Amino acid sequence: MKWQGREGSSNVRTSSGGKLMGGGIGGIIIAGILWLVFGVNPITALQTGESIAGGKATSTEPAGDDTRDERFVKVVLRDTELVWGQVFRDAGETYREPQLILFNGQISSACGAATSATGPFYCPSDQTVYLDTSFFVEMRQNLGIVGDQQGSGDSENQGRAGDFAEAYVIAHEVGHHVQTLLGITQQVNEAARRVSPAEANRLSVYQELQADCFAGVWANRNEQRIGFLEAGDVEEAINAASQIGDDRLAQASGRAVVPDNFTHGTSQQRVEWFSRGLNSGNIESCDTFGGA
Repeated sequence: MKWQGREGSSNVRTSSGGKLMGGGIGGIIIAGILWLVFGVNPITALQTGESIAGGKATSTEPAGDDTRDERFVKVVLRDTELVWGQVFRDAGETYREPQLILFNGQISSACGAATSATGPFYCPSDQTVYLDTSFFVEMRQNLGIVGDQQGSGDSENQGRAGDFAEAYVIAHEVGHHVQTLLGITQQVNEAARRVSPAEANRLSVYQELQADCFAGVWANRNEQRIGFLEAGDVEEAINAASQIGDDRLAQASGRAVVPDNFTHGTSQQRVEWFSRGLNSGNIESCDTFGGA
């Protein structure tokens, strides 16, 4: 994925919160890490967790001397801002850019407390994406979703195998922001209160699959805009989507595959909906609620 030398977002902040003792989740088996990072409904996890600092967001500051991953996050977020800004303008609407907070170990959001084990998540209450700085390290070293092979050349900013899989994760969380701006998140929450737990869970799955589709829409439009994809990038994202399906995670951890307990959809569903958005570049193709 070509990203070096492009404009970064000014909406990225770093948390001033403290780091949890113990050094993250590297000792957990791969299947367990996958389940923690991708298999837990983040809003549910946050609402049931104990709030840090009375539920108030941890103070943040603009990222200063950026690491390579921080620069990457800024560029990807800026790409999403430009793409979704144009999509909304085409529809006669204004896109409100989300904030993205990089934290280390623990954070308090408007949705409650979170740790690195929660994985990346979007909080609709403060319209912010939260991303632990150890996430990409976990992906590269422990999950096997992306590679850590450096691209050609001597610069640390050279492309790396798996960049686009990492961008897909960020774009998925931004997809939840788009759902919030479109009123979809609110509609799902209201509908979930009126139906059975099993049906509410299915609505949550449809919402997650739509975020996958929106990530595909972003990739399509960003490719048209700047031609940022390289050979193998799409395969990396599809491989990531297939590895984090609820059915595969359950099987890998020795648990029974129970559709009523799914949070994000099967591997086939996640690949299918990401691919639909990627092939169409059109949000109308992402009706997961009525177009399964």
